[in-house]
Formats: sequence, C-alpha cells, structure tokens
Amino acid sequence: MKKRELWTIVYVFLAIFVAMTGYFVYEVQLGARAVVNDSHNTRKKDLAKQVIRGTIYAADGTVLAEEALDAEHNEIRNYPYRELFAHVVGFSQVGTTGVENAADIDLLTSNAPVSERLQKEMAGVRNTGDRIYTSLRPDLQMAAYQALGTYKGAAIVMEAKTGRILAMVSKPDFDPNTVSENWAEISEDEEESPLVNRATQGLYPPGSVFKIVTLLEYMREHTGDYENYSYDCAGKIVVDDSKVECYHGSVHGHVDLLKSFAESCNSSFTNIGLSLDIPKLTDTTDRFLFGRVLPTDLAYSRSKFSLNSTSSTKEIMQTSIGQGATLVTPLHIALITQAIANDGVMMRAQEIVKKTNYQGTLIKEYKPEEYKKIMTADEAAELNRYMQQVCTTGTGKKFKGLPYAVAGKTGSAEFGKIKGMSHSWFTGFSDPDDPDIVVTVIMENGGSGSESAVPAAKYIFDTYYANGK
Repeated sequence: MKKRELWTIVYVFLAIFVAMTGYFVYEVQLGARAVVNDSHNTRKKDLAKQVIRGTIYAADGTVLAEEALDAEHNEIRNYPYRELFAHVVGFSQVGTTGVENAADIDLLTSNAPVSERLQKEMAGVRNTGDRIYTSLRPDLQMAAYQALGTYKGAAIVMEAKTGRILAMVSKPDFDPNTVSENWAEISEDEEESPLVNRATQGLYPPGSVFKIVTLLEYMREHTGDYENYSYDCAGKIVVDDSKVECYHGSVHGHVDLLKSFAESCNSSFTNIGLSLDIPKLTDTTDRFLFGRVLPTDLAYSRSKFSLNSTSSTKEIMQTSIGQGATLVTPLHIALITQAIANDGVMMRAQEIVKKTNYQGTLIKEYKPEEYKKIMTADEAAELNRYMQQVCTTGTGKKFKGLPYAVAGKTGSAEFGKIKGMSHSWFTGFSDPDDPDIVVTVIMENGGSGSESAVPAAKYIFDTYYANGK
C-alpha cells in the first residue's frame, strides 16, 4: 500500500471519529435539552435509557434524590427524606415537579469525560447524569416542617440578600417514593390536594400582610408628611353602607401611621385605602409583581389584584386590608419581604446553586441574581423600621426580648362565609440592621397571625441561630 493511500485511510477514520464525537455531544448534551423541554416530548424515556438520572443534594451534601435498586434489583428513584422535601425536591416518576423538574435536563445529561461517554455509548452502557446541589438545609426544612404541625399551609425560608431558598414546606404532603403506586389516590384527592405545593401554587387572601403595600403607597403619596397621619379607631369603619371591623372588634383608639401598622388596625388602613390614588396603587402592585411573572424556576401560580378606576367603595375598603379579590402565594409574599430586607432589590428565588458531573467536577455555578428594584433603598429602610415596630410593640411582640431581632408583619386573612375563620400569616426577616433570613408562614384556618404563624416563624428563626446561622 502506498504511503499516500495509508494517510488517506487515517484521515478518513479521523474524520469519522470527529463526526461521531460531534454527533454524540450534540445528541446527549444539546439535542437532549430540546427533547426534554419539548411539550410534545415522546423521547424522554429513550433519553433515560442513555443516561442514569443524576443525584440531587442538600446544601450540606446529603442526598435528597438518587437512583437506587429495590429488593428485586429494579431501578427506582429514592428520596431518603420521604415527605420532608416532597414538594420542593419533587418527583420524577409520574411527570416531574420541584427541583426534579427545574433541573430535568441537567439530571439527564452526562458531563463525564468524553472518552468515557463514547466508550459507554458504543458498549450500550448508560452514562451517569450530572449532580445538582441545592441551597436547601435539612435542619431548617425540618424546623419548618415541625413548625407547621398538623396545619395545612406552607413555610418558606430564604436568604435575605441572595434570594436562595433554604427551606420550603407544604402540607398536606405525600411520600415521593410511592407516588407512582398511590397516584390515583393522591391525584384525585381534591379535599387535601397533597400534590399542590402551597408555598408556590397556593393562592390565599393576604390579609394584613398586604398592608405593607398599602403603607408604602400612602408614604409615596404623602412624602414628607405621612408621619402626621392620625385616626381615631372605634373598632369599625362604615362608608357607603360598607363596613370593615378590626380583628375581633378591637378598639385601637387614637393612632398614628406607625401604630396603625404595628397594631394592624383595619379601620385605620381602610381609611388610608380610601384616600389613595387607585391608578398609582395599581402601578405599585404592578411593580410588586401582582398578576405578573415571578422570578423562580419552580412551578407557581400568579397572584391576583383587580382594583381599577371603576372599583366600588366596598372593593377599595376590602382590598386596602388584603381582602376582597386579592390573592397571593406565600412565595410572592416572601419575595416582597426579601426585597425590603435587601434595600429594595428583589432577587431571583433560587434553589439550585451548582452542577457537577458524577465525579464532582464543577460544570456550572449559579450565582445569586438580581431581578429588579421594586422600591428605593430609603423606602425599604422605612418599611424595615415600621416592621420592626410590629415585632416590639405590635402584633408580633412575641419576638421582643430574643437574642436576635426581627422585622415583620402579621396577617389574619378571612376566608369562606363563616365569620371569624381566618388564615394565619407572618412574614419577616431577622437581624433588621444586616438581614440574615426571610421567613414566611401561612397556616390555614390558624386564626390571627400572632396566634399561630408568629410562634411557627419563631421556631424557625430559633433553629437558624441555634445552629450557628
């Protein structure tokens, strides 16, 4: 064989090798992304035959989801913490939810060394998918889970300055290890709705936590003189045959703006709401993302806010105190609270911090990301001050005298047709001068915010500081 012919053969084989490598990289890494994200996807099972689904880890490196073998040596998806992380980590057996969904393509992509991938591909052996590391902390997840007790509801813990989610609990829950076997039962349970992540998908009347928005709008419309506000609370206010009462008929007497907020006086805030410029209030709620897209890769429900220039007196009165047609998710309230703690800047709600291959080699790091500035730093500082008052002299005064300080807002959100039934809300952040974490809690039919949600939030804060932050 001539030397030229020999080199031609070598070049041909090299060309074939390069082409196969290129095809492999595209099909497994780039093409796979389109396959998994395609709403008409019919090839995902084929992709799973090529790659062993990767492992999901907590912030401390403990396993939250992994491929394993059952007693019959069948491959299964194993969730060691069972119900504890059910909603935020999710499942991948019957569709995908939670982090399993947010990182779906990454878990089904292998960034193992190219030579290893090629060798396994040619041998018909599956490659190992990438690892996903989250910001979730098992200690705070357990604290939030225990704090909710037997109540239906949700709790979220978030880093105040980064937006990283440290814990997210929703109840009722389910065991993701048996979701396939119990699918018919849990998917048809409309009374408990265990598959719904109430933290991101549950829509609730915000009640008095909405007074944060009403307060800010009043401050904006009365720059320089809002502290001159005063009102005499008789326990109720009646305008145009529409009545709003303070919680349990409390009479707050003479109040200024700070005391109105700290004591969560419904009558005073109804009075404030009736004085607002509704188009300007709507601009503020738009800026606060009511009815808008939220910065998260988790599945969520959009909040609802419907005041406009034709709204009735009754609608304005109810909306001013977080009732009426306004509905929000706990995640939305947590994001607003986080922005207040972060000088007015809302961050993306982030639960994935990095991706590595199965050997631990870093593939991508997800840094905290600013979403938008929803208020000025001065406005955030003033809301911070008002929220601190809630937790020292107002409805959140159970936080007074602790080794750490808290700024927050309680809420009692009425629902249903039976008078007196209300959801219990608390949202706030610790160490107001240099905020650490945001905690948002809702307990369905839990009564007042100070009655149920405040003790639950306190338990979470206590755990955070007891464990050295």
